[in-house]
Amino acid sequence: MFSKATEYALRATIYIAQKSSEEKKLSIEEIALAIDSPKSFTAKILQVLTKDNKIVSSVRGPNGGFYLTEKAKKMPARLILQAMGEDEVLEKCVLGLKQCSELQPCPMHAQYKAIKQQLIKLFVTKSIKQLATEIKDGVVFIK
Repeated sequence: MFSKATEYALRATIYIAQKSSEEKKLSIEEIALAIDSPKSFTAKILQVLTKDNKIVSSVRGPNGGFYLTEKAKKMPARLILQAMGEDEVLEKCVLGLKQCSELQPCPMHAQYKAIKQQLIKLFVTKSIKQLATEIKDGVVFIK
């Protein structure tokens, strides 16, 4: 559904939310290993996620690394999709048709409409912290 970069961005953000704090920052190496992503690819993804410290925050230097602020942890997961430029994936036609609409539906429009609404609701209502907490509690897993 999403690009590999966005999948890794979701995993990385959740992992950072779970394991980091302003006092305990994570290295690119640790994050890449935890989310099973190549280090260089992880670095590019984190570069996008740290832009303007909107989602992920970073500090350079020997005691530096990546972390999420408490404010960022409360953000909805959809912001990760927006940062990666894939927010529209939730809105578009499942078959990728440009003209798909209520007036000109694709063969899957009616059935997918309800699923699409559930997906949008999921990404809007689930906070990054909620996702990280579910992993911490052993309810779900990421790797």
